Amino acid sequence: MSLFGAMNSAISGLTAQSNAFGDISDNVANSQTVGFKRVDTSFVDFLTTSTATRNDPGAVVARPSYVNDVQGTITQTDSPLNVAIAGQGFFAVSQETGVVAGKPTFNPQQFYSRAGDFSLNNQGYMVNSAGQFLNGWVADPITGIVNQNALVPIQVAQTALNPVATSNVNLSANLPATPAAGTATLASPISSDITVYDSLGTAHTVTLGWSQNAANDWTVTVTAPTAATPAVGTADVQFGPILTGNPVPAGTIGQIGGATGTIATAGYAAGTAATMSMVMDFGSGPQTVNLNVGTYGGASGVTQYAGTTYNLEGLSQDGVAPGNYAGVSTQANGTIVVNYNNGQTRTIGQVPLVTFNAPNSLQRQNGQSFTATTGSGDPLAEQVNTNGAGSLVVSSVESSNVDIATEFSKLIVAQQAYSANTKVVTTANDMLQATIAMKQ
Repeated sequence: MSLFGAMNSAISGLTAQSNAFGDISDNVANSQTVGFKRVDTSFVDFLTTSTATRNDPGAVVARPSYVNDVQGTITQTDSPLNVAIAGQGFFAVSQETGVVAGKPTFNPQQFYSRAGDFSLNNQGYMVNSAGQFLNGWVADPITGIVNQNALVPIQVAQTALNPVATSNVNLSANLPATPAAGTATLASPISSDITVYDSLGTAHTVTLGWSQNAANDWTVTVTAPTAATPAVGTADVQFGPILTGNPVPAGTIGQIGGATGTIATAGYAAGTAATMSMVMDFGSGPQTVNLNVGTYGGASGVTQYAGTTYNLEGLSQDGVAPGNYAGVSTQANGTIVVNYNNGQTRTIGQVPLVTFNAPNSLQRQNGQSFTATTGSGDPLAEQVNTNGAGSLVVSSVESSNVDIATEFSKLIVAQQAYSANTKVVTTANDMLQATIAMKQ
């Protein structure tokens, strides 16, 4: 009986080592596959009879041991859409099942992958080398706020950026308390230019002329040479508490008033913005522009401190010229940004990382992807670097976590174990033949 048991045990060993060889060959074949996770082999012993006085040959079974939580080497690439995960987490991806009315349809099953070699397909979707569509949180096209309630395939629309008319201008500068002779008279004011975009995206230059009437008292004259009425108007800007009587520090704006033309001011209110609005027509209808020069009593914005020359410290406006699509990139926080040739950018979505309590219990699928199982736990979509989720390395990919040297060592061991089991089978057969020959 032990001879047959020995033969059965050796044959199970052949089967187990054959399965181990299959796992090794799968690892070696995918040693250069982006995001591939190797499969090790665990051997399990099955008993027949085992007591203090007797032990019959049993069997061995090879079972896969998945290594999904060991990171592969991160390699830099030239693509701004390639992303590697450093740490825990997976990309949420979808697999295409067909096309309806020119739009792809997807398998309702959610897949997960570490293959981050993404690029744009002919429809603008971000897909990896396995053809899987990257899922993410989509941003509102107007507010830019990311909706974290749903994961959908990310699509990049290569459309032009519409122009936006300027409605707010922020100016930060210091007017000299003692201007150099001849530089701040009514005939020769201190001049500074701001750029204003109309509703068609055309840029227009608006000039601010600052003239000192007396100590702490300035008149700003606004002109727009390309407007229907170039002389926009004037306003009186006073600094400190001496002239205004308002409780503000010296050198800060205490009052804006005396507006003429299309300029309007709200006047002093403690701690509020010091602004003046102006209406101009550049051929597309009246356009209101608010000029923000700081806060009443604040040291930011326009001030009047010591000096003899005008010092521009900051100038910004919210208008945008029309722009054409120039490219798309992924940032380290997972934000996907579309770039335009006018220097503007627009956030279209964000890539979360999906984590599991037991990633090694995920079910392997085609294309280096996985699906959730009862053992893996529920998927949790998290922002990068949040609640255990890893970080992103842009313009990089994660290589396979297979080590060729280790696999070759396993291959030698499997080969020798297989040969040893064949020797057991041969020897058991010889002993059986010898036993049969006893009858002759």
